[in-house]
Amino acid sequence: MLDFKNRKKAAILFSGGPAPSANAVISSVALNFINAKVPIIGFFFGFEFLENYDHKNRYSLAPNVHYQVLDSNISAIRNRRGVYLKTSRANPGRLIKSPDDLQDIEKSSKLQNILQALDSLGIGCLITIGGDDTLKTANFLACLGLPVIHIPKTIDNDYFGIAWTFGYWSSVQAGQEALLNLKADSESTSSYFIVELMGRKAGWLTYAAGIAGEAVQMVSTEDIEEETLDIDKLAEKIVDTILLREKNGKFYGVICVAEGLADKLPDKYRPTEKDRHGNVILGTAEVGRVVRDATENAYKDRTGRKKKIIYKQIGYETRNALPISFDVVLASMLGFGAYKLYKNKQFNCMVSVSDNFQIVGVPFSELIDPRSLLTRLRNVPRGSDFFELKEALSYKLTE
Repeated sequence: MLDFKNRKKAAILFSGGPAPSANAVISSVALNFINAKVPIIGFFFGFEFLENYDHKNRYSLAPNVHYQVLDSNISAIRNRRGVYLKTSRANPGRLIKSPDDLQDIEKSSKLQNILQALDSLGIGCLITIGGDDTLKTANFLACLGLPVIHIPKTIDNDYFGIAWTFGYWSSVQAGQEALLNLKADSESTSSYFIVELMGRKAGWLTYAAGIAGEAVQMVSTEDIEEETLDIDKLAEKIVDTILLREKNGKFYGVICVAEGLADKLPDKYRPTEKDRHGNVILGTAEVGRVVRDATENAYKDRTGRKKKIIYKQIGYETRNALPISFDVVLASMLGFGAYKLYKNKQFNCMVSVSDNFQIVGVPFSELIDPRSLLTRLRNVPRGSDFFELKEALSYKLTE
């Protein structure tokens, strides 16, 4: 096992989908290390180059090609859109399904490549920014002896161990603006929009954007108690809302559905397309289109009339929205937190915040099941005040 102790140099990478305020995190991490005179480098494109490192065949990592030595100029990117270090969905730990797999040479080969790459550059600590796959990889590397600090990232806000993830509220605002535009269009044309929003496993983004964007109905995985989504049953419920609004002289509206519903689709509708790293692309299922088609048919069956219902997918627009001030401050605090944990030698932890943005280090052992090695996720609890709020503001329940 390689020895990473007593090495002063640190490194940072960003993995997975973009999120507003990504650059505020990167900037804050770098500046805090630089101010403490700790050298820090940033790897480009997440684990993409690291997992393919091959010291035997002299595949080396080149500065300004595979990584960059970060300096104080990084302060200029704090409010910039996008991800300064670029990103990818490279998932070097995807073959690891149990603790024993970490000792399997073939299954852990990409993780070993990462360790060899970091060793070649004299890295003593890695700061990872990413979602649940990145957290799992961070944990695997920690199990193999690397000091790791993880910063949670997802616009879905379904991370266990932190109340709000950076970029979430900026994404909500981007969703709100789009939904209000669609609402004005629907009112002008006496039509409906069924809008599919991001949210891989949870309804946080769909509910919040729907509430802020005055949607008349919001549906996510938390609303479906069955293992398989009954498309016709959901369509009938939507038609109930449409007909109730027509009774009250309102012939328009926006209905939000979460892309995560694709996980509950019947087999014939389930997404099969994967990206080059083996991740299923939920958006290709177009669950909103499936719901729209069923709703159109149900409306015609019950009324004998055709209703104009338009399917719209809002996804990538929310991932690189201009970050709002709350997210810039939260992201900056998490970046500062990464340095604080490093200074206190509190490794193998995720950076979180409590009330008043006090830094909290959450051990990986509290976030990851020790047997399955799966991360804990946080759905919107049924019956919670947030869940009840979206119900209270849905048209059917208030008229």
